[in-house]
Amino acid sequence: MTGRPMLRPAAYEALRKRFDWDLPPVLNMAQQVCDGWAVTEPDRLAIIEVTPDHIRRISYGDLWYRSRQVETALIERGVMKGDRVGVLLSQSPLCAAAHIAAWRLGAISVPLFKLFREEALKTRIEDADLGVVVTDLEGVVQLAGLGVATITRSDLGASGGTRAMVETGPEDAATLIYTSGTTGKPKGALHGHRVLTGHLPGVEMSHDFLGQDGDVIWTPADWAWIGGLFDVLMPGLALGVPVVAARMPKFNVAECRTLIDRAGVRNVFFPPTALRMLKAEDAHIPGLRSVASGGEPLGAEMLAWGRDAFGCTINEFYGQTECNMIVSSCAASFDPLPGAMGRAVPGHQVAVIGDDGQPRDGEGDIAVRRGSASMFLEYWRRPAQTAEKFRGDWMLTGDRGVMDGDTIRFVGREDDVITSSGYRIGPAEIEDCLLTHPGVATCGVVGKPDPLRTEIVKAYVVRKDGAEVTEEDLQNWVKERLASYSYPREIEFLDTLPMTVTGKVIRKELKARSPQDGTS
Repeated sequence: MTGRPMLRPAAYEALRKRFDWDLPPVLNMAQQVCDGWAVTEPDRLAIIEVTPDHIRRISYGDLWYRSRQVETALIERGVMKGDRVGVLLSQSPLCAAAHIAAWRLGAISVPLFKLFREEALKTRIEDADLGVVVTDLEGVVQLAGLGVATITRSDLGASGGTRAMVETGPEDAATLIYTSGTTGKPKGALHGHRVLTGHLPGVEMSHDFLGQDGDVIWTPADWAWIGGLFDVLMPGLALGVPVVAARMPKFNVAECRTLIDRAGVRNVFFPPTALRMLKAEDAHIPGLRSVASGGEPLGAEMLAWGRDAFGCTINEFYGQTECNMIVSSCAASFDPLPGAMGRAVPGHQVAVIGDDGQPRDGEGDIAVRRGSASMFLEYWRRPAQTAEKFRGDWMLTGDRGVMDGDTIRFVGREDDVITSSGYRIGPAEIEDCLLTHPGVATCGVVGKPDPLRTEIVKAYVVRKDGAEVTEEDLQNWVKERLASYSYPREIEFLDTLPMTVTGKVIRKELKARSPQDGTS
């Protein structure tokens, strides 16, 4: 049902050589994730909904019917091809059905995060020019006064499932996903119907060829973000792998283990923060076939712990909202290299490029060549910023990396790389080192302005409960394991770190905490 043959276990070079995108002139994601299966295998399990009180199994036939109900409600509100439809829902069958209904109509779905408050919602509603949002009763309250119509479960009647799917192609707009807005207001990354096909190879690789008998996939990441929506939900549905839907407003180790056991989960995408929390409690979860993680480098210590805790190798992957799942590890095809993100996923040409826009060895800007199926169409209504994202035929990720053969090592965000006494220091390596200390729960590293060294390395650290680790302890720990020039000259202890909703440390906020005159 994917529109492209599934990857089969093979050596990496064989995968790359025989891969080719299959992008037919007519392509609609509703067909890929729902309608195709609903015709051929309507009773096949699509979603396992888990709540504290029950487990409900949703077939592809059920999902098709629910999406048709939403579609009818959208039609009644005048939604047509190209209109934007908001989806303000947590992990649930209705959330999946709302996206599918919008795509079937040729409309553009806009995922919205349930933990957003008025200003965040208002910004996105106005920028996307949303007229209607599919939500729940809690969402109706959140949206009050923001000038949008709402559709809830109580508004759904008969399916009205006789209307033909609107014909769309790979380049037709399908979904508008807003970035986290690390600089300025959030920007909407507009994707076409090819975006799902573009994700599939990387998703399959990061789960050691997802789609094996008995696979069941889940992530604690919310489906409002590209990591939940297109790294788990939609690929799982497209590949015929049951997807677990479970609302977990705040990650909890005990609840996570219980959920995995109750739902029979075998494949998990854990954001780095979730892995760190699991490791802090040394939580072992046997029975998993694959564990994937992306967003920040994990380091050798985490990979070693993961093999022991899960019984499988954590596969790291890399991408961003604008072009996702472009690099991945795959333990079933090649051994992981600690500190490396992995190799370019088949179908994506990824390189480290210089200022001249040409691939190079050594350090440079991580970029992906035009032609990747998961690459965005544009920033919504921002042509100048779209143009700035490219250097010739290469889309800039905004990250710095080092090309090491056919593997890519992450150095840091371009604006996060620390320049100290002539050295360029990536914060991720220092963070990985600090995290190996038995007294450190989590940490973030930034550059602090310094009149002598340009910048010094400063670390913000959250201690584990009861730990009495000192600044000097951690400085010596890093000096002994990395290099004398890269140890944190300042360490500040905090109770919590600022995090994005996807579990990444917001270094911009940490930088803002330090006085601008610096110290040496």
